Amino acid sequence: MRLSKERVRHISESVVTRLQQEGQVAIVGDRKAFVEQIDHAIVEELSVEDRLNVEVRQLLKAYEQDIERGQVDFQRMFTMVKTKLARERGIIL
Repeated sequence: MRLSKERVRHISESVVTRLQQEGQVAIVGDRKAFVEQIDHAIVEELSVEDRLNVEVRQLLKAYEQDIERGQVDFQRMFTMVKTKLARERGIIL
């Protein structure tokens, strides 16, 4: 995940504040619990790409020798595989 937990918490706080100011939500219970739910949703969404990156690296291990010999450009192949998997799974990056 590219964002620190502190940054995600700040974003969550800002989102909740903005939603309240615009009248989009009315918090009946604990505001902190609502912020934590937003925080969790953001972290989960950001970790989708991290998990996809790990999976693509695993898939590309099969081509490790070709990559080392220079027959395949790792970055180009990584991007192609990642894009294909994201499209197939409906993941928006």
